[in-house]
Amino acid sequence: MSTLKLEVVTPLGLIFSHDVKAVTLPGVEGEFGILPGHASFVSMLKAGVMDIELESGKHDVVAVNWGYVKVDEEKVIVLADGAVSVRGSNESEIAASIENANKLIESMGDSETSIALAKARIESIARLR
Repeated sequence: MSTLKLEVVTPLGLIFSHDVKAVTLPGVEGEFGILPGHASFVSMLKAGVMDIELESGKHDVVAVNWGYVKVDEEKVIVLADGAVSVRGSNESEIAASIENANKLIESMGDSETSIALAKARIESIARLR
């Protein structure tokens, strides 16, 4: 099975670093997916949700407010101004991280439609974990 290294870095430090099967990112021109072996490029990210497919087939969610991504064939590095990983070992921890992710997305002051869409994606992917 082929994987790629994904790192998510904020001004506060590294918040995610794992080998993953795939990642979907919220680009300024629309969502895009990255698989192992992808062509190299750099792009800007907007407020939204990163859907990360782990080696196990499960999904992790990271909400970002904006940033940049650098992609090469074996590694993806996300440099985000703010990011919240949505995870937890029980319902209350997951609910708290969802709340923090929603606050981060709302802080961008984007359109109501895009905020609602990002919140719905956070909820649906986080609940599937």
